[in-house]
Amino acid sequence: MTDRALVVVRAGALTTVQDLGRPGHAHVGVPGSGALDRPASALANRLVGNGIEAAVLETTLNGCAVRARCAVTVAVTGAPCAVTVDGRPAAWAAPVTVTAGAVVEVGHAVRGVRSYVAFSGGVAVDPVLGSRSTDLLSGLGPAPLADAAVLPLGEAAGAPGRVDVAPAPGPADELVLHVLLGPRDDWFTKAALRMLAVGAYRVASASNRIGLRTDGPALERARHDELPSEGMVLGAVQVPPDGRPVVFLADHPTTGGYPVVGVVRGRDLTGAAQAAPGTPVRFVPVPVRR
Repeated sequence: MTDRALVVVRAGALTTVQDLGRPGHAHVGVPGSGALDRPASALANRLVGNGIEAAVLETTLNGCAVRARCAVTVAVTGAPCAVTVDGRPAAWAAPVTVTAGAVVEVGHAVRGVRSYVAFSGGVAVDPVLGSRSTDLLSGLGPAPLADAAVLPLGEAAGAPGRVDVAPAPGPADELVLHVLLGPRDDWFTKAALRMLAVGAYRVASASNRIGLRTDGPALERARHDELPSEGMVLGAVQVPPDGRPVVFLADHPTTGGYPVVGVVRGRDLTGAAQAAPGTPVRFVPVPVRR
């Protein structure tokens, strides 16, 4: 019987298993999770012949390395990086055939933050609540990769994509986030709402899969009483006591007690997944008719 599996040689700073996530469980406190850069994950899967729902590896900044126990097709997308197979250069954003025993190395991100590594058949760890995604906040799903860990692979279902190199846009030099104001924008002064639109913000180094934190001017509150905990959604811009906006990402908590000044448009969150610390952030408030 073919040993369809991978052995982790180098886990990297943070490498997790991700798929489309586990939506529909927020009412019991379970975040949606899933790949932060959905288009990059979907492209990697298409390149190796998987459906877009197959589980991939999501690396953070410095990549990872795995040894294939079987022949497999691999594709790396997302943050541009060097890819090697047994030390020899291989294509990025293209299907690559790997023989049994070969080591696939995903290098440091040249731009951006997260690379996505797909394997024909997908990473076949046991699903939890219908998803194989690692959720850093709740602890559901497989643990982040560790050296020497073994990851099973599913059976290849489709042919690799018939392309040499797939077009894939790189991360932007500035992260532009369109923010639908509310529900708690009235908890902030008019000056704070103007500051949100014109302030010089940057991605903070403390950002992670839970939220993109920002460095920049604080938003002044108009109200200082306590806000009861309420439901949180993907893209919510929560403002903690220090006044610096935090954009909630895939592993965000499902409830929170700090006011939400607005919610980021869904299609802008792909850029947030690839915004490295120090990247300029421009919030574009979009008023809501009430």
